[in-house]
Amino acid sequence: MNAIDQTFANIRAQQGTALIPFITVGDPDIETSVEILKQLQLAGADIVELGVPYSDPLADGPVIQRASQRALRHEVSIIDCIRVAKRAREEGVSIPFVLFGYFNPVLQLGLERFFEMLVEHEISGIIIPDLPVEEAVEVAALAAKHQIHLIPLIAPTSKDRISKIVDGASGFVYCVSSLGVTGMRADFYSGIDQFLEEVRDATNLPIAVGFGISTREQALQLAPKSDAVVVGSAIVHQIESVLPLLEGNEADKQDGLLQIQKFVRELKV
Repeated sequence: MNAIDQTFANIRAQQGTALIPFITVGDPDIETSVEILKQLQLAGADIVELGVPYSDPLADGPVIQRASQRALRHEVSIIDCIRVAKRAREEGVSIPFVLFGYFNPVLQLGLERFFEMLVEHEISGIIIPDLPVEEAVEVAALAAKHQIHLIPLIAPTSKDRISKIVDGASGFVYCVSSLGVTGMRADFYSGIDQFLEEVRDATNLPIAVGFGISTREQALQLAPKSDAVVVGSAIVHQIESVLPLLEGNEADKQDGLLQIQKFVRELKV
């Protein structure tokens, strides 16, 4: 069984809601990313999205763009991001990983090699936000062949295409709670409840909701309507806020890592 499926089976048995943090791998460096992943597991994360830094993002707001720029200054590549998963496993991180990245780096790496590396490095799913379902036939076939979940994004503006998008999905469906790019927000899309109900009616897969969730109160608001909440920009912003500590001496670094763990722990509902 794919590790994502097992995680959601456990969550549903407990009638809980999964927490899925997102980080940009390589921000501020590869070694610290591994340490952050360890803290996310200690904080109660159920799955983690590993963001591949990219210079021309489609869906990322300014917080994640800055994180990508910091990682790219160290020439962090998609291969580095995939390898981080195995390094984290060696450090005791057991929760499932989902690679979140744009299609160009995947294509440059080569589709066969990409999926072989995902299997080798124990990554359970992928999200490719700039690959529409109409153009994902080859990727979907290879994902199924290697038992990797291809997880779609569905925005409120995609209501007419919900059935088509979820038809080839696996793992879970990622519902976008707000219009526009990622980022911390005070409010969600006004029709979010109806939107989530329409997605729920179209699929038996677990539903995760993200884009804009930045507080425990917001996570609590969306938890009854979903199987998972995804928190990205707020965590990346927290990492950004403790960068001086993470880049300091060992005592400072441990303090920064504990602050990240505390922030994420408070998001768990």
